[in-house]
Amino acid sequence: MANANSIRKVAILGAGVMGQGIAAHLSNAGVPSVLFDVVPRDLPEGASRSKLAIDGIAKAKKLRPAAFYKKDMARLITPANYEDDGKLLAGCDLIIEAVLESIKIKNIVFDWVEKNRRLGTIVTTNTSGLSLEAMGAEMSEEMRQHFLVMHFFNPVRYMRLLELVLHPQTLPEVGEAVATFGREKLGKGVVFGKDTPNFVANRVGTFGMVSVFHHMATFGLSIEAVDAVFGPAMGRPKSAVFRTADLVGNDTLAHVLETVHAGCPDDEMRDRFVVPEWLKTMVADGALGNKTRKGFYQKTKDEKGKRLILARNLETGEYAPIDKPRFPSLGKARGKEGAAAKARAVINGDDAASKFAWAVTADTLIYSANRIPEIADDIVNIDRSMQWGFAWDLGPFQSWDALGVAATVARMKKDGLTVPAWVDAMLAGGRENFYQRDDQGRMTYWDALDGSVKLVPQPATWLILKDKKAQNKVVAYNPSAELYDLGDGVLGLSFRSKMNALDDGIIGMYIQALDELDAGKWDALVVGNQGGNAFSAGANIMMVAMNAMQENWDELSEMIETLQNTLMRAKYSTRPVVTAPWGLTLGGGAELTMHSAHTQAAGELYMGLVEVGVGLIPAGGGCKEMLTRYLGDIPEGTNYDPNAFVQAAFKNIALATVATSAEEARAIGYLRPSDRLTLDPDQLIHDAKMAALGLVKAGYKPPHRRRFKLPGVSGRAAIELFLYQMLEGGYATAHDVTVGKKLAYVMTGGDVPSNTWFDEGEILQLEREAFLSLCGEQKTIDRIQHMLMKGKPLRN
Repeated sequence: MANANSIRKVAILGAGVMGQGIAAHLSNAGVPSVLFDVVPRDLPEGASRSKLAIDGIAKAKKLRPAAFYKKDMARLITPANYEDDGKLLAGCDLIIEAVLESIKIKNIVFDWVEKNRRLGTIVTTNTSGLSLEAMGAEMSEEMRQHFLVMHFFNPVRYMRLLELVLHPQTLPEVGEAVATFGREKLGKGVVFGKDTPNFVANRVGTFGMVSVFHHMATFGLSIEAVDAVFGPAMGRPKSAVFRTADLVGNDTLAHVLETVHAGCPDDEMRDRFVVPEWLKTMVADGALGNKTRKGFYQKTKDEKGKRLILARNLETGEYAPIDKPRFPSLGKARGKEGAAAKARAVINGDDAASKFAWAVTADTLIYSANRIPEIADDIVNIDRSMQWGFAWDLGPFQSWDALGVAATVARMKKDGLTVPAWVDAMLAGGRENFYQRDDQGRMTYWDALDGSVKLVPQPATWLILKDKKAQNKVVAYNPSAELYDLGDGVLGLSFRSKMNALDDGIIGMYIQALDELDAGKWDALVVGNQGGNAFSAGANIMMVAMNAMQENWDELSEMIETLQNTLMRAKYSTRPVVTAPWGLTLGGGAELTMHSAHTQAAGELYMGLVEVGVGLIPAGGGCKEMLTRYLGDIPEGTNYDPNAFVQAAFKNIALATVATSAEEARAIGYLRPSDRLTLDPDQLIHDAKMAALGLVKAGYKPPHRRRFKLPGVSGRAAIELFLYQMLEGGYATAHDVTVGKKLAYVMTGGDVPSNTWFDEGEILQLEREAFLSLCGEQKTIDRIQHMLMKGKPLRN
């Protein structure tokens, strides 16, 4: 019987862009795979018959953004070809077809699969919109029972959406096994769609795009003006509309539009999907987007060699420097917090951007409502598909709620638009929103099919802090942090400052949490948060700058010492503290993460000790912790030279090395070998809680405090030579060398003989002294001020 745990090895059929991405992400999840492709007709002499698969793996290792968490994870992929390696298919538990979008070609591949697969093996297709029933027509009944769509979005590692579409004969347990595998192993957001052209996300997303095409001329907007409107101001990604099209490929966009127009004769907006003449011209001219370096935008250089971005005039086909459009409504939106408030600011304005945004939004909301039950059975699947597949902050029905359902319906009718009957029925029944919480704090949605209220479905492995808050599980809060009752005796600490930067409020709440742990009120503590893009982007640098400029050295010293003491207290707490970092985890955020009994990290983790960028060094225990990670686990009695270990740790800090995944963070030493990964962001705090409870159940005892020997003066001399070489080569400034020498002093133990033994407290003191010394440097203050004003380090 099919279940997610039985999927241990996967076959990917087709080593093109999607096949490469799927294989790479399976490797990220620790799942071995076999990547198949054809034997090339013009195979060079002496080359492997699996050359296309081998080349596909090589290309995947070069992709930017990176497809692998670490390049060496490609070792989990076995290259193969259809002619020689059919026997390898029988050893796979899941087969994912990712060949050319042609039913004829896919059916040839499925015939090969039928001859080589093991009975009961799940077979899926990564088609982006072809008919599942047509593909399954020539299969045996047993294979159809194990057949479904498994549509990944590109780039596979970064796009969370996974659309599943079941064949009428697909066994329910097969669909559930793939859904569970996708969620829990691959970290995907699973949406169930119907066997209709382009499924869910592409159907709604492309309609939004053609609605833009339809209305932009009416309001006289250029492509850069459109992208200014339907970018972050409307809760959409920075790539907006036309940059997204260039990313996807304009030939692909044209094909998707043709698929809907041909395959949806009853679509009330079918005429909108006719490919515009200007898009046909672009495709014919090879203006396909990023892959041809020219599309709606073109990157070039001016006569002085300066980077220049040009935008295409859709009427003339000519390119000109982009014009930065300015609309009052967009300016007003920039001053608002949150996607809902920003969208309201735009929609409720009275300039051209507002009128255009309303026209497109009204069309898209109505179109989405009319797609139930054609493409999906409920609003939840449609909203999640747009959030996870198109990176919208709010799905169509969440957006409708944010704008006010009753008010927007009245406005739509005033404009002569036809609102779906089920929406009118919901309002007439007294329900004002598509989503709202019940009296127990649970999120409910309006079911369009039977006109009832239902709970929003979510996996048992999700732990959502907003739900806890709605259920009155917040036990303490201040403007910067909150404490949650996560259940089962586990306390949760969450940050809420800007970029979750560490400040007095967060540290004060952390101290309160540790006090409650010590008092026996809780069994364990989980430190984690949700929303935005940062676990913690570091310490509050403004607070450091103000104290330094006012020469409040005692206050600054006390602030650093409090941070150090708090993090050391967490690390050696008698009850386990588990950190759950994700996204940006920089500077103080990285230091906080490292001081724990265990770290449960998100796969997408961007972690590093980056203080040198503002002319400082880590002083919350980062230097000490890196020495501990590199030297603290060497068995006692081992005769070792610490220089190589110290130099490696020094370089990571001195070069502000940022890991671009949790596995890279582990390789650098920011994470321990025993720390674990979670790929589903909504499951991260749940997994951290489970890890904490596991430690409690095992009778957790804190580790012994570490000691390690350092190279002293002689070791520092070698590092300083490296710094001067960097200066001479133009890779470092004079102030970089000043900072580097202070860091070297800390990392080598100061003015001591070689092989002097240190405990953690002694390194913390060196950190603190070096940090305060650098705060007194004018160039450091200049860097901090520049960072605060410009958002990036000053090179001086």
